[in-house]
Amino acid sequence: MREILRGRLISRGEAEGEVLISGDAVSFLGGVDPKTGVVVEKGHSVEGKCIAGKVLVFPHGKGSTVGSYVLLQLKKNGKAPSAIINIDGEPIIVAGAIISEIPMMDSPDKNPLEVLKNGQKVKVKCTDECSAVYSI
Repeated sequence: MREILRGRLISRGEAEGEVLISGDAVSFLGGVDPKTGVVVEKGHSVEGKCIAGKVLVFPHGKGSTVGSYVLLQLKKNGKAPSAIINIDGEPIIVAGAIISEIPMMDSPDKNPLEVLKNGQKVKVKCTDECSAVYSI
């Protein structure tokens, strides 16, 4: 059965990919290697996982404003997530998604940490509205 997660449009675009869920906030500056897309923050819930091409789902961002530019560097290196779903988008992640042209949504109508699963295929469409279509 097909389900739809609806949220606030942050950055326009469409993308598909496998879900990678982090229960922890993400800091791109120092937390993600911009050359490889691997989460390097010690003790992080997705430490050692690569975010490249994934629909990255996490509560919110954290850390330095330079994190926005790390997202841009990830995009230039072909190691960025295909889309971002946050519970609460904050300025660092929002700016990074917009300048990197990574589709992003926040304020979802259901908790994505509970309804989505790691490895699940999701299509994110952020045009006039924002939705993530998945199967259960």
